[in-house]
Amino acid sequence: MADQPRRPRTLGDARTEAEAAFKKVTAKVAAAPPKQNAVPSIKEQVTLRIDQDVLEFFQEGGPGWQDRINEALRKAAGK
Repeated sequence: MADQPRRPRTLGDARTEAEAAFKKVTAKVAAAPPKQNAVPSIKEQVTLRIDQDVLEFFQEGGPGWQDRINEALRKAAGK
């Protein structure tokens, strides 16, 4: 059986391999977007379920009960 001649490497194959190697080395991994710090003056609306007696305690002081709950939560969070 005669040896089959090897197919010569074509320019297209070498170029494709070179491009793939270049992309592999130079590709940058996308960084996660930076975490934004919470600004105390900006408020976010959420739904929160709390016990009725806790709600009544804060509402007894009249208007501003939501701010008082926020302050109590901030104190509990150590802020």
